[in-house]
Amino acid sequence: MSDRWLSVEEIAEHLGIGKDTVYAWISKKRMPAHRVGRFWKFQRVEVDTWVKSGGADESKTMVEE
Repeated sequence: MSDRWLSVEEIAEHLGIGKDTVYAWISKKRMPAHRVGRFWKFQRVEVDTWVKSGGADESKTMVEE
């Protein structure tokens, strides 16, 4: 089942980054994540699309609104 919801650990492994980076990207770069209770969950296709569109580009920073 390829469209299941992924945990922070699983999405970090998928992207080859640390969990702390995932949490930072959620808050600072608007990484597509969904809160389920106290947990963050991710759809792989949403995250992959976000990365491909430059969302994870470290040279760009999001401005707080």
